[in-house]
Amino acid sequence: MPETDFEEKMILVRRTSKTYQGGRRFRFGALVAVGDRQGRVGLGLGKAKEVPMAVQKANNYAKRDMIEVPLHNGTIPHEISVTWGSSTILLRPAAPGTGVIAGQVPRAILELAGITDILTKELGSRNPVNIAYATMEALRQLQTWDDVKRLRKTPAKPEEVA
Repeated sequence: MPETDFEEKMILVRRTSKTYQGGRRFRFGALVAVGDRQGRVGLGLGKAKEVPMAVQKANNYAKRDMIEVPLHNGTIPHEISVTWGSSTILLRPAAPGTGVIAGQVPRAILELAGITDILTKELGSRNPVNIAYATMEALRQLQTWDDVKRLRKTPAKPEEVA
């Protein structure tokens, strides 16, 4: 797939320092989300001595760690809650026209995934890195009805049985 199909959003740039005998030395960490707004999204955390190098590394990591998100009419197929560290994210499907109701970090990831209607809630720690990883893990764990049916080997939907 050509590289030009992907859109990138920088979620976070943070500076860390280490004290040496001659003074402090700074390093940067960049958190970048990459997606095609068609159901594919990736997240990368790159670290380097300069911001542009950290962003480039994060971009490469994000493209390497792409996932497919099952979309259902612009939203997700079911509600899901995932904890990463002490951060928890709750994702709920929403009716068409609702929009992306989310904080800054999950919003960037969900919009790049192509989700147009969703309700989210951040619980526990609001650490942006943990929230981002929790959001990605929640998207990774989503399953469609057909996936579950195949796993359970069920013959029909519940409403068809009744």
